[in-house]
Amino acid sequence: MTLTELKYIVAVARAKHFGHAAEACYVAQPTLSVAIKKLEDELGVVLFERGGAEISVTPLGAQIIAQAELVLEQTAAIKELAKQNKDPLAGPLRLGVIYTIGPYLLPPLVKGMIDKVPQMPLILQENFTVRLLEMLRQGELDAAIMALPLPDHGMTMQALYDEPFVVAMPALHPWTRRKTIPANDLKSENMLLLGNGHCFRDQVLEVCPEMARFSTPGNGMQRTFEGSSLETIRHMVSSGIGLTVLPRASVPDMDANDGMLQYRPFEAPAPSRRVVIVWRKSFTRKAAIDAVCEVVAACKLPGITTLCTED
Repeated sequence: MTLTELKYIVAVARAKHFGHAAEACYVAQPTLSVAIKKLEDELGVVLFERGGAEISVTPLGAQIIAQAELVLEQTAAIKELAKQNKDPLAGPLRLGVIYTIGPYLLPPLVKGMIDKVPQMPLILQENFTVRLLEMLRQGELDAAIMALPLPDHGMTMQALYDEPFVVAMPALHPWTRRKTIPANDLKSENMLLLGNGHCFRDQVLEVCPEMARFSTPGNGMQRTFEGSSLETIRHMVSSGIGLTVLPRASVPDMDANDGMLQYRPFEAPAPSRRVVIVWRKSFTRKAAIDAVCEVVAACKLPGITTLCTED
């Protein structure tokens, strides 16, 4: 039995798919499948029920996988303990960030970290929230910056800042004559949203109740379109397809008029999201986390209220 085999069975249990688990572990599917079969033969048990489109875990397999998760977490803790007598600010910090935060936070964050702690370079990973949490559990990341709400994670979390949402519209849209936009009015417009898997899509639907209510067919909102990134959606809005909701940090200048887009704040109370940094409870380089928090607070992102609250 090896730690690699334990990592593979945990990945399959979470992905419910051998191919997706292999991608998450950065190995070929045959490599992962052979390793899992070897572990099953060694233990004399069947961990997964195969045959359908989705893999399911056997009852005994679920108990073994739960124990494997604990072993992997404790292995990561041992590695962290070995470092605790060293300078916690010396050496790379593996930091994850979700797609809708990275492009806007990372440029000032990386510059600020170089200025403050040049001995601690950032190894960056952009991904979806669910994938970043999995990488944290498996010890592939030290910390991750993401937005609430989060699925159950069992980790330590600290708030970084609150970020309001704004409405983006074509420059010739009649709403450009308004100073603020009521969330309820969005139901009368064609709306552009990120595709499934992006937490920002869920955050927008959660904090804008009318969008959540009317985004299903037949409920009143004219139509919704999906884009793969905020920048793609911004271009679609420029072309006149519809409106969208953006995080405030993605709009450096609310008053900018480039001839294609206009931005307006929501009518109070404006919908927003809380951005947090998350790390394993066993991670011992708390000074490294503190350094990231201090630099984020100094980034002065547009329209952002910084926080310093442990949850």
